[in-house]
Amino acid sequence: QVQVVESGGGSVQSGGSLRLSCAASGDTASIKCMGWFRQAPGKQREGVANIHMAGDTILYADSVKDRFIISRDTAKNTVYLQMNSLKPEDSAKYYCAADQICWNRRVVTFPFRGQGTQVTVSA
Repeated sequence: QVQVVESGGGSVQSGGSLRLSCAASGDTASIKCMGWFRQAPGKQREGVANIHMAGDTILYADSVKDRFIISRDTAKNTVYLQMNSLKPEDSAKYYCAADQICWNRRVVTFPFRGQGTQVTVSA
C-alpha cells in the first residue's frame, strides 16, 4: 500500500505564490506516477498536474500551464507543486495522488490519495 500526505496550503492574495509538498510512504518503489488534482465547492475534480517518477513526462492542465510547476525528489519520495501568479479561481482543496501505472491514467483517478490541503486566493 501507498500513503501520501500533503502540506503547504494556505491563504494568499491574487498574484502570490504557494508551494505544496506531497510525501509518499509505504510501498514507494511501486509508485510510477504522482500528481495533484483540486476540487472547489460545487465543482468537479480537476486534474492539475502529474509527473512520472522515472523519465521526463510531465502533464499540466491548460488552466495552470505556465503558472504552476510540478517537480519531484525521488530520494525523498516527495512531489512538489510550485504555484505562481495565483488567481481567485485557483482556490480549492488540493489533493496529492499516486498510482502504480502511468499509461492511460488521469490523476483524478489515481487510487492513492491524501486528505487534501486548502488553498485560498483572495482578489
